[in-house]
Amino acid sequence: MDEARAVIARLERIETLERTGATPQALLAELHALVREAEVWACCERDPAAEAAVADCAVALAERATLAA
Repeated sequence: MDEARAVIARLERIETLERTGATPQALLAELHALVREAEVWACCERDPAAEAAVADCAVALAERATLAA
């Protein structure tokens, strides 16, 4: 359950950053961390659908990072 709490805490940090006008770089760093934490959570749950969803998120985030560079 600690993994779920980590994901929720990260989502709250991202929300705070958005409200305070954080830079895209700061948000992107948090999103990368969120994907890593979600991956850990999905692996702990041993849910193939969750693992696939996290993998899709990681790919999409990497593609967006490449476009932003």
